[in-house]
Amino acid sequence: MPWSFDSSTPLYLQIMEQIKFRIAVGNYKAGDKLASVRELAAEAEVNPNTMQKALSELEREGLLFTQRTSGRFVTENSETITILRKSLANEQLDLFLKKMYNLGYTNEEVLVLLQDCIGQEEQA
Repeated sequence: MPWSFDSSTPLYLQIMEQIKFRIAVGNYKAGDKLASVRELAAEAEVNPNTMQKALSELEREGLLFTQRTSGRFVTENSETITILRKSLANEQLDLFLKKMYNLGYTNEEVLVLLQDCIGQEEQA
């Protein structure tokens, strides 16, 4: 999965979000060892200090941990990953609902649209 950045948000926050997404979808699984800071920075084409800041923040949040001589790993706590997935899903739902409300839809209309969409997916 390629790294992509924009200028609207600090780079380290965007790195954090992309790593969180990779953990949530299973690209980085519980207990997986991450590449070194320098390797990740080179892959993402960012300064190693920026990558280090993002990874340190993810450690602070409990999504990563460091073993002194072995490197940095994804948390092995499945509950933490489940909470992350739910949090990311809720963020997307909030964005979706705000857009639907801005379009003038009510809760009931949104539910009907979702049910129709889910029904079409099940038939495909």
